[in-house]
Amino acid sequence: MKKTTLAVIVANRAFFPDKFVVEGRKEILDILARWEIDAVVPDETQTNLGAVETWQDAQKCAELFRAHRDRIDGILVTLPNFGDEKGVADAIRLADLNVPILVHAYPDDIRDLSTSNRRDAFCGKISVCNDLYQYSIPYSITHSHTVDPQSDEFKDELRKFVGLCQTVKGMKRARLGAVGARPDAFKTVRYSEKLLEASGISVSTLDLSEVFGGAEKLGDDHARVRAKLEEIHAYTNTGKAPPATLTLMAKLGIVLGDWMAENSIDATAIQCWSSLQENYGVNACTIMSMMSEKLMPSACEVDIAGVASMYALQLASGQPSALVDWNNSYADEPNKCVYYHCGNWAKSFVNNIEIVAAEVLGSTLGMDNTWGALDGRTSAGPLTFARIDTDDRNGRINTYVGEGRFTDDYLSQMSGTRAVVEVPELQKLMRYVCKNGFAHHAAMSQSSVASVLAEAFENYLGWDVYHHEG
Repeated sequence: MKKTTLAVIVANRAFFPDKFVVEGRKEILDILARWEIDAVVPDETQTNLGAVETWQDAQKCAELFRAHRDRIDGILVTLPNFGDEKGVADAIRLADLNVPILVHAYPDDIRDLSTSNRRDAFCGKISVCNDLYQYSIPYSITHSHTVDPQSDEFKDELRKFVGLCQTVKGMKRARLGAVGARPDAFKTVRYSEKLLEASGISVSTLDLSEVFGGAEKLGDDHARVRAKLEEIHAYTNTGKAPPATLTLMAKLGIVLGDWMAENSIDATAIQCWSSLQENYGVNACTIMSMMSEKLMPSACEVDIAGVASMYALQLASGQPSALVDWNNSYADEPNKCVYYHCGNWAKSFVNNIEIVAAEVLGSTLGMDNTWGALDGRTSAGPLTFARIDTDDRNGRINTYVGEGRFTDDYLSQMSGTRAVVEVPELQKLMRYVCKNGFAHHAAMSQSSVASVLAEAFENYLGWDVYHHEG
């Protein structure tokens, strides 16, 4: 994940103790430095104590922030004392950065509430939020009203805010690649490019004929093909796969990688069947897995909304994501189910990964044409799931997010990438998914970032969100 830069506003109000501003400013900047987060903040020569209070302070602060516009991912407002809400709101309005904002307030020491030692930031935070609300500026707040910056709670708040900033910034300028036509049988993955574009998400297209043509021009002994083959061998167990199919996979990876680089594509959704098998002779799963592992997520069946979901999860967590089917019920346990796909999950998700032929597709397309799927199971751990879909009839983007856990429960043999998951009130979630017309695909991540995604989608991107919390 790229390094984060936060604009920092240290609020002050003159008739509250200045010492808290001096100490608080230093403390916050030291914490950001320890976390390797760059800070853009007025220094003591630009404003009194390097804080923001007056209209003049707000103007100077906004000018500084505008000069670093391209670097700044979010704004941290911290109140060591009550703070001046108007100065904070004016600085943010004048800077016009359109990035996430976190409002933080220091706690008081109940043992000493004398005039010289009172912060009153508890009250000041309410006033800052009130002015931001009046100014129609979206903002976020900490879970607890006041938080000690040295606490683990503040570390968690800062971690989530960094993920929020990366998610909002990344989604507002995402470039997605649609490789091939949507499989005719899968109307479920249809989407509106125009609705995505309105949120800053662009879609570029590549015809499969261009992929096949580019691959055909690469000789089997080409240095780049040999290098890609070595990368595939290093990535997974290739022992069962025919050498000729591995070479085809290598060429496919080169062509897709070149196109992505030339067009600055962040993530791809690929026509993974049936033209690829019938006209080229492999599954794309291995190459897609390798891209997702490198934080270039790749989704099946030209599911652009699905890969947008993957990309959002990756931005929020800093980890690879994967596309899954809500695939199978699990015995008589209503809160458990099986996630499955032919085999394109990133290596991070699976144990003892190896290349196999895709049994499901192979039953109709021929097993020899479906080498390239991956086989492996995800072990126990945290789970965040998410889905973005475009509601074309109502001109909206709808989403759902939630958390659960991967389990080590018994699972009979299934060839492909698979997992058993437990989600509180899963039946309630499935009713919501079905009643609101979502696709059968979801994105997943081994993380706990549902609240980050919900905040990003609803508060800063303006999308409809169902946050499933059981």
